[in-house]
Amino acid sequence: MLFPAVLGLLLACAVSLSSSAVILENGMPVLWGHTAGQLSDLPIQNDILTPDPLHYLHRMSLYRLMIAATDPFLGSMGTNATDSPIWGLPLQLGWMLTSGRLADPTGTTTCGLQTGDTMCISSESWWSCVNYFVSALPFLSAAQQGFMGEGLQVQMQVPAGVQDYCTTYADCLTHYPDAMAKWDAFFQGLKAATDSPVAENEKKDYLLGLYWVAQMASTYASAACNARQSHFSSVELSFSKNWLNSAEYVSAAHFQSNLANSAMFLTPLPGRILKEGDQAPNIADLSTDENHSLSIFSWMSNANTLLGGRLVSMWKSAMCSVQTREKGREMLGQLLLDPTFATTTFLSIVTGMTTGC
Repeated sequence: MLFPAVLGLLLACAVSLSSSAVILENGMPVLWGHTAGQLSDLPIQNDILTPDPLHYLHRMSLYRLMIAATDPFLGSMGTNATDSPIWGLPLQLGWMLTSGRLADPTGTTTCGLQTGDTMCISSESWWSCVNYFVSALPFLSAAQQGFMGEGLQVQMQVPAGVQDYCTTYADCLTHYPDAMAKWDAFFQGLKAATDSPVAENEKKDYLLGLYWVAQMASTYASAACNARQSHFSSVELSFSKNWLNSAEYVSAAHFQSNLANSAMFLTPLPGRILKEGDQAPNIADLSTDENHSLSIFSWMSNANTLLGGRLVSMWKSAMCSVQTREKGREMLGQLLLDPTFATTTFLSIVTGMTTGC
């Protein structure tokens, strides 16, 4: 399953091309073909599944198994095999890998480095910690709700001393009850929606709503990771906060984070860790698209701060119906992907939309 030479090539491409982030390999998430296609491909001890979430292929396997188990319940998302909203998460993990954000930021080990174990995910990385909350937690919930087979027990392998990584369903429920409750609601909602008589577009919007509520609950719970932010530059720290802020808009619009849509939004993300002195839109070794996305993320966060948090609240208020959420998704696409789309236009449209709710 392990092909570090392939990863080395991907990392080299990310650096040498100085273009967009490397998130796809043969049209799929990075190293997807080397992940577990069935539960028995992961470690099992005493009839308990024991994945290692600090191994890239194991963590990516959690997504592959979740997607396969939930696809039969997500027909409302579309006819393509990659229409599940869960696809956004493995693409995000792949971007974190190839951009170096899963490696040890402290420099005390070679975890995640080309000179060390390329499949190692550092528990010291803020990015890997935040991702743990949207990989391990939903997998444990899915297993608890029977999506992996009745009675499956799961125990995540986590090194001693890593206190904020819960390892079992019961453990996560105790420490992060809101996040686990929201993931349980999503997986239960999938089963309930199967026999629902409502129109497919309404069912789709409803399930996307449950999904994003769960993902955001995990994101809020990942505040437990905040101490790890000190390992990064102030510029990377600012970007990480802006990245979290952008999720508020995406989630409220019920973005369908399938493979195609997610690739479109993730490709312009910075293909390397930002360092002191980087100032978008004038970072020389980043592409125009990367500079633009960094500038827009910064503008969205700064505008919200200047307005005392009202931009996010206005946006959430405007996303009050299936129709306005559809319009919201179109606007986000224009804002993030079209450099000619003025931020002032975005503000005026959002203000107008809130009056219609």
